[in-house]
Amino acid sequence: MEKENQIFGIRAIIEAIQAKKEIDKVFIQKENQGELMQELMKTLKKNNVNFSYVPVEKLNRLTSKNHQGAVATISPVSFYDLETLITSIIESEKKPLFLVLDQLSDARNFGAIIRTAECTGVNGIIIQKQGSAPVNGDTVKTSAGAVFNVPICKVEHIKDAIYFMQASGIQTVAATEKTDNTIYDINFTEPTAIIMGSEDRGVNPSVLKIVDHKAKLPMYGTIESLNVSVACGAFLYETVRQRLI
Repeated sequence: MEKENQIFGIRAIIEAIQAKKEIDKVFIQKENQGELMQELMKTLKKNNVNFSYVPVEKLNRLTSKNHQGAVATISPVSFYDLETLITSIIESEKKPLFLVLDQLSDARNFGAIIRTAECTGVNGIIIQKQGSAPVNGDTVKTSAGAVFNVPICKVEHIKDAIYFMQASGIQTVAATEKTDNTIYDINFTEPTAIIMGSEDRGVNPSVLKIVDHKAKLPMYGTIESLNVSVACGAFLYETVRQRLI
């Protein structure tokens, strides 16, 4: 973690949240139940800030300062409002292409996906506030700086974002093995949002129920799945191929 992108200490984190800083994630020491910590937890939940409980050893690795059981990471980028972004893209007469990352948790995978997204003309990436990979130094490095070029939206619920995109005339396509359709059966020349799932369980079943299309990559080896960033690249470049024709 880059030191300039972190805040340590309970009171400092509370003040940063109240000052509307772009807090990406807060790491909380397990079994720390002091009065000030309870105030921090209330503030996190009230403002829907992403947090996780970790052992004190993790916090000590993040900083050598007196962290009081809490370290926060500040996002190096500002996040976009989903409705404003989609409306502006549609009004610009572009054929929208969005990525929805359903609780992708690895910062390096996130960075690799952002890099490919920038190269393939993705108009925006949508992530959920809770449970998503942090936008930190690893993300910036792995994206080769592309994180500064692709708008990223943080939303309360992925499903609400999908409903809004569908209502805006954008077809939603989930990457999943739970279908007979391959990516070559999908018309990606339409305004499209591609939904990629988490590394361990894929797209959430509740999300799969509401998407317009489901598609998979043909697999011929003995390993049953690709790394999510590689799979995402295959989906995006099939979209590029179709739109070039």
